[in-house]
Amino acid sequence: MTAQVYARRTLDPVSTALVVLALTLAVLALLVAVAALLRLRAIQRQFITLWPPEQRRDALAVLTRQADRSTSIERHLGALTSRVDGLTPHVAAALRHVAVVRYDAFGDSGGRLSFSAALLDDSGDGLVITSIHARDESRTYAKGVLAGRSEVKLTPEEQQAIAAARTNRKDA
Repeated sequence: MTAQVYARRTLDPVSTALVVLALTLAVLALLVAVAALLRLRAIQRQFITLWPPEQRRDALAVLTRQADRSTSIERHLGALTSRVDGLTPHVAAALRHVAVVRYDAFGDSGGRLSFSAALLDDSGDGLVITSIHARDESRTYAKGVLAGRSEVKLTPEEQQAIAAARTNRKDA
């Protein structure tokens, strides 16, 4: 019998480095694939939770419908923005600066039942309403106001109400 001798062949250092590099890349690719699979399963769970069973088959149609709704909402928002922009100049003329001064017109009535209320727009135009309550009667007066002043003589309480309204204090 003859003995067979096998020659042993070794890899050179470059080939060894390439094999190690290839194995490392293969392991990294496997890890990335596993991570992607786990992420896909998480997305599928969210998908199942988000949409009822009858809509799951046609996800593209659902997404298209949502995109159409979003476009419609954007169009509607644009129209509302235009309307608000059209109303903005009118806000300055609105009687939105209001203040009330309560007082006892006569020392014997008590309860501060008399009041002066100023209702003004941004330029100080509007009116001041005064209601004076006594034991036996009640009187109400309205006086026009232009730029914070009136052609009719104003009481100190009316002037106080106008000043408070112009500085946006609600109750003076």
